[in-house]
Amino acid sequence: MTPLKEAGANHAPMPAWITWLLATACGLIVANIYYAQPLAGPISTSLGMSPQMAGTIVTMTQVGYGLGLLFLVPLGDLFENRRLVFCALALDIVALVAAGVAFSPVMFLVAALFIGFGSVAVQVLVPYAAHLSPEATRGRAVGNVMSGLMLGIMLARPVASLVTQLSSWHVIFIASAAIMVLLGVVLWRALPQRMPSPRPRYRELLASMGHLALTTPILRRRALYQACLFAAFSIFWTVTPLWLASPAFGLSQGGIAIFALLGVAGAIAAPLAGRMADRGWTRAATLIAMLAVGIAFALTRIDASLVLLVLAAFVIDFGVSANLVLGQRAIFALNPAHRSRLNGLFMATFFLGGAAGSGLGGWAYAHGGWPLASWLGIGLTGAALLYFATEPRRRPL
Repeated sequence: MTPLKEAGANHAPMPAWITWLLATACGLIVANIYYAQPLAGPISTSLGMSPQMAGTIVTMTQVGYGLGLLFLVPLGDLFENRRLVFCALALDIVALVAAGVAFSPVMFLVAALFIGFGSVAVQVLVPYAAHLSPEATRGRAVGNVMSGLMLGIMLARPVASLVTQLSSWHVIFIASAAIMVLLGVVLWRALPQRMPSPRPRYRELLASMGHLALTTPILRRRALYQACLFAAFSIFWTVTPLWLASPAFGLSQGGIAIFALLGVAGAIAAPLAGRMADRGWTRAATLIAMLAVGIAFALTRIDASLVLLVLAAFVIDFGVSANLVLGQRAIFALNPAHRSRLNGLFMATFFLGGAAGSGLGGWAYAHGGWPLASWLGIGLTGAALLYFATEPRRRPL
């Protein structure tokens, strides 16, 4: 396979088949982080965990993902990208198998941590897509690939619930390990090599991340926007499966799967947001995305019916998907040589927000049910809007 030239040398649009391959790969890989989210109840019961610890199942995966973003993803600016993805997938496969055969809480939680760590392969592929794309269509390309990622996040929940309904929660992790083996082979054979240039040492690479965080206002702002929204997103999707399975609704895992599936349509926001960013409408699109999430939580405070919960799921997924693409489009417009590090910092910041949201969601549901959880979601969205109000109007983000 011909090595890929650095960004700036490539002016042709990314071939459609590579776009679809990267989008599919991103969706399949990132789904590993979310299979456990709707299964927190069955997994915690099976392994003898307390209800208060249910949120920890998702939190451990997201913490592992955050660590991988900080320490593994920056290697995309140092090592050949295809090889790095393959190594991360190998770790993911081992962790998925361990989760599938877990017989104790400690074993599962350690496996969950490494599932998250290995799944950061997806965040090596997203900057890779940006390198393949010319500036004029970079937002569209990233949006298309991110639509695959968001579909993976959203479909993971109904798929996991449905598989568990038909068999056992163990099966979803073993099946995903087999899929990762096949995907690794396909990516290795199909993708062109990309060797970064120049190539700093790993120690210098990590040290430079602190400098980038301190000296890149766009990065900090976009990362904190998304951290607030993703924390709210995680609260919603940690709490609603527990609530829907409770006597208040009495849904089975199959019913929860259908509920989650109805929210998948929110992924259409990713390519739309990419096109808006390419046209210079980032500020307006960001405001719309934030308001959408806040309004969705507010709707459930008016009437916590199943219909309004479905509508809220769609709107929250729409807003978070849109804001994610807008943020990545903004940071990928910066120095191409720093893309993996910038993306790692961006994703680590907001995924740590997501991990905090998952933990808060489990605690809130245990102590105040949906009312407390929804108020937390509204508060986090309000914090993002307050920070957005301080954004300099003359600086496009």
